[in-house]
Amino acid sequence: MEKETGKKQADAATDIPWAIRTEHLTKIYAQRLIAVNDMNLEVPRGSVFGLLGPNGAGKTTTLRLLLGLQRPTAGRAEVFGRRCGPNAVDVRARIGYLPTNPKLPGHLRPIEYLDLLGKLCGLRREVCKPRISTLLRSVGLLGATNQPIRAFSTGMCTRLGIAASLVGDPPLLLWDEPTAGLDPSARRFTLDLISELAKTKTIVVATHILSDIDQICDHLGVMHEGRMIFIGSMKDLKRRLCCDDFSLELVGSAENIERLGCEVAKQEGVESRIDQGGVLHVKITDGRSHALALAGVLKSVGAGDLSLEAIHSGRNATENAYLQLLQEDQSHGFDR
Repeated sequence: MEKETGKKQADAATDIPWAIRTEHLTKIYAQRLIAVNDMNLEVPRGSVFGLLGPNGAGKTTTLRLLLGLQRPTAGRAEVFGRRCGPNAVDVRARIGYLPTNPKLPGHLRPIEYLDLLGKLCGLRREVCKPRISTLLRSVGLLGATNQPIRAFSTGMCTRLGIAASLVGDPPLLLWDEPTAGLDPSARRFTLDLISELAKTKTIVVATHILSDIDQICDHLGVMHEGRMIFIGSMKDLKRRLCCDDFSLELVGSAENIERLGCEVAKQEGVESRIDQGGVLHVKITDGRSHALALAGVLKSVGAGDLSLEAIHSGRNATENAYLQLLQEDQSHGFDR
């Protein structure tokens, strides 16, 4: 009967469209510090969800609550339909966790460490050994298997931490600042790996690095002072910008570029300026169609004896939208 009940619960969980769901989730430390404040969140199954916010916003506490490493002060959190908590062993078995700058047992070698984790996960030897080999190859550590972990660099420790989070082949990954302290090569490797894993898993990446979010995430939540101030898709975030704009890199005489700027400024609902590098910046001010505005500008370029080198639309849009959200939240006062 217990096996049948467990099977029914597992089958029901596969029908749930979200991997993570929280209701009024709150965590207060020592009646002084509000780390997570009344969070209502749904992370779609199969998404790469960016948990974005400045240091101290509550991102790590949120992950620890999902893992059941801490008890919420109020509210609840669920993973694949099962409630999170200190005793929710079945929930943790479905999560692969990568902490910031993972602290690993320095006296062990990579294979020994991953083998220990495999035993803790209850993996059979014939399953565990091939998986460890595959993981070490995937994270680029095959050449370091004979080294003790204490000799590893920060980047190597992060790679081993990534492999450790995947030993149990969990459907959900919670990675906290996975690119922190990495050199450009290791950072690129980590972002590419996330994109590859996203084909079969739900991934939550907690970070304050905007460029990482922009490259790998399709959904995100923005946290500020413990509150979730935005939840939606990347497109939804960028649509929150107060205005739309684009820039054109031009080649031609300074006189012709200046003349073009004057012509564009005459168009209805459009403002323009030219920087010292000869780049024309165009801002749409009255909700006019982006496509129509761009068509009008390009027509002026064609008639102005100029060559168009490049067009950039929404440059730094994620950063601008993120900063706008933080500014709005800070200005709301008692309405927050």
